[in-house]
Amino acid sequence: MIIKTEAGKTFDTDRDLSAPERHVLQKLFAWSSMATSLEQFREKRDEALEKGWNNSGSVSQSAAFRTIIVELENKLLKRIRST
Repeated sequence: MIIKTEAGKTFDTDRDLSAPERHVLQKLFAWSSMATSLEQFREKRDEALEKGWNNSGSVSQSAAFRTIIVELENKLLKRIRST
């Protein structure tokens, strides 16, 4: 999957993220559309990063992953503010 940020950065999840990061990101895409607050989203992010892929343990965050998460958080905030 190709992800382009509002700042113009482009990430190829196959190339720029580890398999565990991609797994967590899939969960966070769903949570970003359902979360009712930034705090709730961050709790789910922390929980997913701690559990890891199939409960395999914590997932390290690359710079690319962190940038994508900030983008998801910004989109979440825009959605919340527009309602």
